[in-house]
Amino acid sequence: MAENNLLSQISTIDNSSLVDRVEMQLLEIFINKGLKTGDTIPKELELASAMGVSRTVIRESLTRLKAMGLVDSIKHKGTILTSPNLAQILQKSMIPKVLDNETLKDIFEIRLILEIGMADSIFNYITDDDIKELEEIVNSEPDSTGNVLFDIEHEIKFHGKLYEITRNTTLKNFQTILLPVFNFAYDSGLINKPIKKKKHVSHKELVQILKTGNARKFREGMRKHLDNHFNRLYE
Repeated sequence: MAENNLLSQISTIDNSSLVDRVEMQLLEIFINKGLKTGDTIPKELELASAMGVSRTVIRESLTRLKAMGLVDSIKHKGTILTSPNLAQILQKSMIPKVLDNETLKDIFEIRLILEIGMADSIFNYITDDDIKELEEIVNSEPDSTGNVLFDIEHEIKFHGKLYEITRNTTLKNFQTILLPVFNFAYDSGLINKPIKKKKHVSHKELVQILKTGNARKFREGMRKHLDNHFNRLYE
């Protein structure tokens, strides 16, 4: 009984490395001090002295933060806080041949969900010039694509334009990362299985909805456009 009481009073040892702890403490300092993008942080020697660690530890911690896109070194200014490029960070690890099958399927599904969900943004920003460009894209596509899962070239042009119309830069950058994974998932045979339903709403029909319909109708049309993808994923 006494032994159990003693064990209950023992604290867990922090087995993270010194660099890990310094990295986390630096982040806490930046947040608690209310620093914003573009603000300069203290020099390595100043941080090392204040935190009671070597300059090497500080340098390695800052290197990690730079890799995350949280800080950057600017000539004649020093190290500043930066807003990380989320798409760029994801791109470093979004390597199709390295990802396991479950992750590939998850990414495949994410893109389907995004393209259905961006209807309101598209209708909020779309212009006549956007419609004209979409029409030019679909006019260059094959007349019939009913039995084709998707052609990567046409997919990038058409869907890339839809992402552009949303005026959401992060979303647009995210799309350039998702498409290669999407293509790989199909080419690898991961989701290439027979389905009963082949017909779907074409790009041309989606453009017509953009010209005469509304966000709700576009969501419904996009869901039907992607129906074959969903069938391969869920059936």
